[in-house]
Amino acid sequence: MTSKASDFIRDIIDADLESGKRTEVRTRFPPEPNGYLHIGHAKSICLNFGLAQQYGGTCNLRFDDTNPAKEDQEYVDSICADVRWLGFDFGSEALFASDYFEKFYEIAVSLIKRGKAYVCSLNEEEIRAYRGSLKDAGKDSPHRTRTVDENLDLFGRMRAGEFEDGAHVLRAKIDMRASNMKMRDPLLYRIRHQPHHRTGDTWCIYPMYDFAHPLEDAIEGITHSICTLEFENNRPLYDWVVANSGLSNVPEQIEFARLGLDYTVMSKRKLLQLVEQGHVSGWDDPRMLTISGMRRRGYRPEAIVRFCDLIGVSKNNSTVDMGKLEYAVRDDLNPIAPRVMAVLRPIRLTITNYEEGKSESLTVPFFPPDIGKPGEREVLFGKNLYIEATDFEEEPSKGFRRMAPGRWIRLRYGYCVRCDEAVKDEAGNVTEVRCTFDDSTLGGSAPEGEKVWGIIHWVNAADARSAEVRIYDRLFKSANPDAGGNFLDYLNVDSLETLKAFVEPGVLGEGVGPRFQFERQGYFIPDSVDSRPDALIFNRVIGLKDSWAKRDVEEPAKPIEHTKSARSVTRPKSRSKAEIRAAARERNRKLAERFARYQDVGLSEGDADVLSGSIAWGDRLEALATAGVSWELGAKWLLNEHPRDDDEPIPFASEASEFLAVIEASESRISTAAARALWTELAKERGSAEERIRSQGLEQVSDDASIQPIVDKVVADNPGKVEAYKGGKHALMGFFVGQVMRASQGKANAEKVKELLATALN
Repeated sequence: MTSKASDFIRDIIDADLESGKRTEVRTRFPPEPNGYLHIGHAKSICLNFGLAQQYGGTCNLRFDDTNPAKEDQEYVDSICADVRWLGFDFGSEALFASDYFEKFYEIAVSLIKRGKAYVCSLNEEEIRAYRGSLKDAGKDSPHRTRTVDENLDLFGRMRAGEFEDGAHVLRAKIDMRASNMKMRDPLLYRIRHQPHHRTGDTWCIYPMYDFAHPLEDAIEGITHSICTLEFENNRPLYDWVVANSGLSNVPEQIEFARLGLDYTVMSKRKLLQLVEQGHVSGWDDPRMLTISGMRRRGYRPEAIVRFCDLIGVSKNNSTVDMGKLEYAVRDDLNPIAPRVMAVLRPIRLTITNYEEGKSESLTVPFFPPDIGKPGEREVLFGKNLYIEATDFEEEPSKGFRRMAPGRWIRLRYGYCVRCDEAVKDEAGNVTEVRCTFDDSTLGGSAPEGEKVWGIIHWVNAADARSAEVRIYDRLFKSANPDAGGNFLDYLNVDSLETLKAFVEPGVLGEGVGPRFQFERQGYFIPDSVDSRPDALIFNRVIGLKDSWAKRDVEEPAKPIEHTKSARSVTRPKSRSKAEIRAAARERNRKLAERFARYQDVGLSEGDADVLSGSIAWGDRLEALATAGVSWELGAKWLLNEHPRDDDEPIPFASEASEFLAVIEASESRISTAAARALWTELAKERGSAEERIRSQGLEQVSDDASIQPIVDKVVADNPGKVEAYKGGKHALMGFFVGQVMRASQGKANAEKVKELLATALN
């Protein structure tokens, strides 16, 4: 469920309810069934259904199916599936504009009889010319003075199918000199001899969107018609149609900024072009930001709802950084995705001094300590393994911290091995590395007197499962492919890479998955269309880190201004932050040792890289570890919560240790938001975490005795909504949870609240 943070739309609704202008909230999500939904539609879905949930109202899924030439049942089915997948309930069935075609016709006839509409016989080009421009007033159609009887006769014959497409249209009679061109006698009906996906050949005239849409809202009792900013100029026409319809309900149109997201296109026409021209495999191609594409790629609905919650709603158009969506996906997957090992670009590793035919079963966790979830699996360790080709360099480059000849490396969860020899094929490619292992190093010990350069993952050759792995990247190289020229010119030809990989058998275990984190690789899911138990195919949902932050991307060309004094200047190429950290380790042995040790104690290579990139960051982690904080938890809180611009040593190690002990002991004791605020506070001002939790009243209430009376009062105060909930409107659960949380000042444990409400309402 979306958040209840305040915004201008909720402010309007609150004022309407408080003043008595409205007694309930009814919204709708009104897609046209002429394509698949994308991430922009997801924002509208979350907003409209979220408002209904928040205020205990209803939200209709209603299809504006007034243009049969572009509509199809396929799109209807996909949209229904998308809305349900996102977690929203629209009842037993969706609604359709075509449900009201007869009612629309009756209202149009009424407008003709009252002299507010007329049949116009100008063609499309003539209508456009008569309409005028922003500077010039329009001219009355020569058919504007037709009598009521003549208009009724022509309109009836239009319906009967006597005329060809384009012969006549029905127009509203408003004002051809209006400053708002939408009000210059807009079209209400046009002739279109086209079968409809629901009504077949019953109709050959169809209402225009601007006529049908407000009528649908009024007929359905919609209170707040939420739409995007491009419809702001349509609002006077929307109000005119409702006011002259004879319907009693008057909806209120409210406009908000549509979602703009970089590195993508939102136009249905352009998305269709990508599909029809074969640039993608279909509407559900995992590179497409359609909801079906994101679902197939492995995004969870919780991540998309969270993203829509993060960006909020506003009145100003802007472009959202793709990184925010990717952050929401990573943040969602991190606590729920079991960790397994997979080698995507394999080379063979042979341990020459390991006994032939021997294997050992190692018990390893599915989750790291900072996640705190139970679950283990057995992995076999043997003489022959596979490792990543990128984890070996025969002549190690500057800053390379993995396997090379003569170096000792730890195999994740297993032994330390030293590379003695590299075997190559005829083309000079390394196909196998031969190593010696130290049998005393299982469990974390290093070879006596030797430096361990890093930790790498592996799979056992004897029982590894072969799999196809699809690495998806952004579909466009430009942040703004719509900026100029042909958007197809900015397609990323490297947006899909297919690899032949090996995965550990843990991916097929009972009760795990379907999403996994392949350690050091990213998050993956079996492809819902192509993968089978006997032929595994995994899609990469997303990488572990944002790889685009350091890329040079292709932007639309801009004209170069030449001046007489212009000179060619060659600037030194800037280095990435990762390169700067690697250079620092080359200069400072202490940082290099920390980089290896942090991986040795279980940190990911990426986290170890950041925390060993400067003395200050490493000192903070060392201080926390000395105070008793686990390496994983200390790294997590430093990287996620500590101010990045702080170069001072951590002055509150003992206080932080106490605080993190609280978090480790019980994550439900205080909310995540309260924990983050407390961390920031401790960083600025030392003190006891326990005392601050008590004095500031930060502890969550989780016991039945404290929450039950609040639940009982909320249920007793809302008998009408209780009856509606019991009658099947289960979306009201969000209303009841919100009321209890508000009454408890946000201190009640949300999961406990839901548990007690479920009992009280059933």
